[in-house]
Amino acid sequence: MIFLWPEFLWLLLALPLLVLLYLWLMRRKKKTALRYASLSIVKEAMGPGQSIRRHIPPALFLLALAAMLIAAARPQAVVMLPSNQQTIILAMDVSGSMRATDVKPSRLEAAQAAAKAFLAELPRHVKVGIVAFAGSAQIAQLPTLNREDLVTAIDRFQLQRATATGDAIVVSLATLFPDAGINLDSLRTGRERQRGFSLDDDKKPRKDFTPVAPGSYNSAAIIMLTDGQRTTGSDPLEAAKLAADRGVRIYTVGIGTVDGETIGFEGWSMRVRLDEETLKAIANKTNADYFYAGTAQDLHKVYQSLSSRLTVEKKETEVSALFALAAAALALLSAGLSVLWFNRIL
Repeated sequence: MIFLWPEFLWLLLALPLLVLLYLWLMRRKKKTALRYASLSIVKEAMGPGQSIRRHIPPALFLLALAAMLIAAARPQAVVMLPSNQQTIILAMDVSGSMRATDVKPSRLEAAQAAAKAFLAELPRHVKVGIVAFAGSAQIAQLPTLNREDLVTAIDRFQLQRATATGDAIVVSLATLFPDAGINLDSLRTGRERQRGFSLDDDKKPRKDFTPVAPGSYNSAAIIMLTDGQRTTGSDPLEAAKLAADRGVRIYTVGIGTVDGETIGFEGWSMRVRLDEETLKAIANKTNADYFYAGTAQDLHKVYQSLSSRLTVEKKETEVSALFALAAAALALLSAGLSVLWFNRIL
């Protein structure tokens, strides 16, 4: 915890002086009590419980003063607060390998169910868009608050051939930044790769773009789920670099067999293997995390974890109000107990 106005903390040194003053007043009252004809009558009236009670309200009031002084110093702490996340893109693999049944009832159906549960747990103010990818990547649903439209888009998934994970990232970024000129041509040349723009007309003015720290953009994130490795399209690591330069995190989720499995699709036999190394690299490059889901239950837990991560985040913020609230509560409690027990305020 740090303090914006630490000078006020010096006032805490006055609290021991108040304690000494309180003890002096108590001793003075004792001397006054000796003037009674019988001290035993006073002791009997006080009782052991009363002697303890008399010190509780002043102690609470002292704590209230300490809390007020700490609040005046404007403390800051890292606490969990609602995230500023406004848009999430779900990039979901719909390649033929998603029909595999090693994740029951199938990889695709498990992914669809988990995605729907994820949508149900998100706050209503968070927009969600869906990108489906196989041999190419398409926007299945533009970012919207309408959960029914999102569920309908998820139910419409159709399996296709190949896996273009890089294209999925680029299309997701283009969905988040529709005015930035991001498209698949952005990765064709080294110069455009660095800038993240593609211009068909060299006479058009180039837009200035300054890369930011990876993971620093808190208004949006991408969640990419896939069960295979890239077989076509853009390099996923180059696409991840575009996201990292814009501060967008890409949380990657791997589902299926890590060692590889042979499945049939439309008369074709293919061997599919989860490319965990690339998925981890994508997440690391964008300051995000990689998750592996070997079962439908695991996949549901992954989406639950992502929901909690994307809806709350650790932030350094001023907590003066909390200390001020505690001070007020302690002061009221002190006064209330004093009135209840002794018919006076302190």
